[in-house]
Amino acid sequence: MSSCETDLRRLDQQMLAAHENGDHRMLVGLYTQAADLAQDVDAECFFLTHAYVFALELGDARAPDLRSRLQRHGREPHLERTVT
Repeated sequence: MSSCETDLRRLDQQMLAAHENGDHRMLVGLYTQAADLAQDVDAECFFLTHAYVFALELGDARAPDLRSRLQRHGREPHLERTVT
């Protein structure tokens, strides 16, 4: 088993435990780690979206960075503000 597979298995177990415990702060970090290890952009964005949602719910300071990563992949639109 490769190091990456071992890391993903460990992350999966930690995510399951964090979900069971309702530890959303931990989930932000774990989903971000999973995104960092993802093999393709779709998987990366899947994990980033989860991390971002939990960060938003918590008011976590990591939310803007997660949003920026999603924007770079075209998954979160850049909204222009208009003044009327």
